[in-house]
Amino acid sequence: MKHFFFIAIVSAILSSSVASGANTSSGGDHAGIDIIEKLFGSSSKAKYVSIKTEKGEAIVRLYNETPLHRDNFLKLSKSGYFNGTLFHRVIPSFMIQGGDPDSRNAAPGQMLGNGGPDYTIPAEFNDSLFHKKGALAAARDDNPAKASSGSQFYIVQGKTYTDDELDRVETIRLKGRKLPQKHRIIYKTIGGAPFLDQNYTVFGEVVRGYEMVDAVAGAPRDQNDRPLENISMQVTILKKRDVKKLEKQLKQDAFRNKLIMK
Repeated sequence: MKHFFFIAIVSAILSSSVASGANTSSGGDHAGIDIIEKLFGSSSKAKYVSIKTEKGEAIVRLYNETPLHRDNFLKLSKSGYFNGTLFHRVIPSFMIQGGDPDSRNAAPGQMLGNGGPDYTIPAEFNDSLFHKKGALAAARDDNPAKASSGSQFYIVQGKTYTDDELDRVETIRLKGRKLPQKHRIIYKTIGGAPFLDQNYTVFGEVVRGYEMVDAVAGAPRDQNDRPLENISMQVTILKKRDVKKLEKQLKQDAFRNKLIMK
């Protein structure tokens, strides 16, 4: 079985010096500003999941624009597939990765990243969905169709970029593909991992509790980027009443942030 990982990018990340997370004054809840224009005014019908660890809880919205990935993640979450699995690979200023069923009860130091169901998910690329800070995306192996792992996922911590750095990403990593201007602004102010755009499917984003991602990403790790102390997760689907309450809070936060920014 092939190892699900991010092709040829670890060395580039490790050679970069960054201070991630410094540009979000609201503890990672900046996503509320993005989703207000998409979700509110009528019932959103969006699906949310809670990812709980001993280092905190993050609430993730799953994108309706990526229905195959959304429905698969909901199916696995409902069945309890992720419960007790680990965030088995963490790289500060880059991402935290989990979803490998083999990580459950894994021995200390055991190599992880090979596990998952016996299927993949076709890539669902969308120009409006990108690897900003807090993005939820699917891991994959080096298959030409860029199909996703059936279960392994990562959440972007990322770093901020300058215009020159983004120009180099476009030329070298994206092979000449230009980043939309609004994406460049977010990569310069909030941060992310632009070199992964249109190569790995983004299918959700953290809307609350980004501190958990920072805490997991900062955990001491071994030479294989596995945390020295196990960080297990419990993943549950938010009920309708909790979604209604959450979206009301996000709407209030978004309006408040816009007023502060004026």
